[in-house]
Amino acid sequence: MSVLRTLRTLRHLKATQAVAQVKHQLAGAPRPLDVASDQVEWAVDRWPVTPLPPAAHTGWDGAGRVELVGEAVLFGSRDAIDFAYAQAGPLWAYQLHFFDWARSRAATPQDRAAVLAQWSHRSPAAPAWDPHPISMRTLSWLKLRLAGELPDDFPGSDADAALRASLARQIDWLSRHVEVRLQANHLLDNWIAVVAGGLTLSAPRARDWLAAWEFLARQLEEQIGSDGAHYERSPMYHALLLEHLLDLLALARAAGDRAPGSLVSLLEEVCGRMLGALWVWTHPDGEIALFGDSAFDVAHPPEALERYAAALGVTAQPPAEVGLLRNAGFARLETDDLCWLGSVGGPSPAYQPGHAHCDALGFELSADGQRVVTDTGVYEYVSGDRREQARRTRAHATLEIGGQDQAEIWSAHRVGGRPRVALHDWLPGAALEGRCASWASRGTVHCRRVEVDGEALVITDRLEGPSRSVRAALPLAPGCEPVLAGESAEIRLLTGAVLRVALPAGLDWRVEEAPYFPRFGSEVRRLVLVGTAARFGQGVWRFHLAR
Repeated sequence: MSVLRTLRTLRHLKATQAVAQVKHQLAGAPRPLDVASDQVEWAVDRWPVTPLPPAAHTGWDGAGRVELVGEAVLFGSRDAIDFAYAQAGPLWAYQLHFFDWARSRAATPQDRAAVLAQWSHRSPAAPAWDPHPISMRTLSWLKLRLAGELPDDFPGSDADAALRASLARQIDWLSRHVEVRLQANHLLDNWIAVVAGGLTLSAPRARDWLAAWEFLARQLEEQIGSDGAHYERSPMYHALLLEHLLDLLALARAAGDRAPGSLVSLLEEVCGRMLGALWVWTHPDGEIALFGDSAFDVAHPPEALERYAAALGVTAQPPAEVGLLRNAGFARLETDDLCWLGSVGGPSPAYQPGHAHCDALGFELSADGQRVVTDTGVYEYVSGDRREQARRTRAHATLEIGGQDQAEIWSAHRVGGRPRVALHDWLPGAALEGRCASWASRGTVHCRRVEVDGEALVITDRLEGPSRSVRAALPLAPGCEPVLAGESAEIRLLTGAVLRVALPAGLDWRVEEAPYFPRFGSEVRRLVLVGTAARFGQGVWRFHLAR
């Protein structure tokens, strides 16, 4: 079975991706080229606008306490920070080498300069020289240096020369080892960093780095759909990539004539579309929905990204079909009191669905500005119970049919068999219908229609094909306490209003507890309305706010 599962996973890879995977497994660790400090000068001397602060999940006290993705590690002192530290897992280790934490406001400019020198002098091994950490570290180091976050006497010093020489070595290595094997957000970030190096440094191969903007342009065309949404279908990664592209736009503006005009116009256009798409994923509370691999505090909130974009002269360009991300497979329907955000797509892209969950036809719901129905989020990227719980069909507000997941999820980031998911009907602002046939039971199709009915929201579920058992789930935000009475439930909100939910008839309804992972490393218990039946044909949900 595991062999067949592996084949179902590998069959979707690009040929170039598969070849790159083999090369990666066979090749030894390459060494970066030597670049002397007198060969490298700054071509840009300042960040033109104030960059966004470090991500909220990062923390550093300027001494030995470093906090990343929900876990704090205590080193003995600032000078004892261990860049080979691996006990907190691979994601923590990656984030350590991203260096965003070094921009902490709790640290002094002298602290920041010291850890930069410490990293360079120790020449850390893997994962320091993996392409993605280099990409993220490049942006962090450029912000430290060009946004004035280092000591006043740093520019022109020996440490400054060492910094730009180290950056040149890293960027040159990265330009030759971009992550073709992984593709997706990693490859896009690789090219962003390479082009950033070409804009900001005068070095032997800087022109080649800058010319890589054409590779970046191809990735933007492939990864950002006409609806403005990133194709991995994660609001968190979409927001992260938007920030990185805005960073690159800032550097292009600072570079003046050094930056190709086509690059500037491309970044302005793409960032505007991405900002418009982000609105579709944004709740009334101002934060993103947690579809796919998404968690709070990793990416900046939409409002912060909007302010950063505005400072760079970029305004949001709404998708052509307002409220619908047709390419990505997400939609938004609203009444005066209710805001419904739903998924009508499957794992994407086919050759790299590592951040996909079984969330087809699932949704999140806010009532009176408060989140009521939520996705599960993500706790960690290590294979295990929490990772599996977050990705399974029953973790989302949709139907689990025949006791099977929609997709054949396995390991931490793998997907074998995939569902067929399609948007069948869309009436802007009024209704939509989506269809999902899971990989294990393709003969039975889950059809879900969502309609605005005055101030109410009505969801109709039906199965086409052989009737099967179902498990319907309505995972609730922490603090939402449903009062269940037969086939209806009431949830009192913080505003004092009550959300009344008429539940599909013919199911056995109960309230269960389940985990919620709003942030990396954070597990919160919350309640879930669960309905089960041995056979199911059709059922209707109705959501209405009573004041």
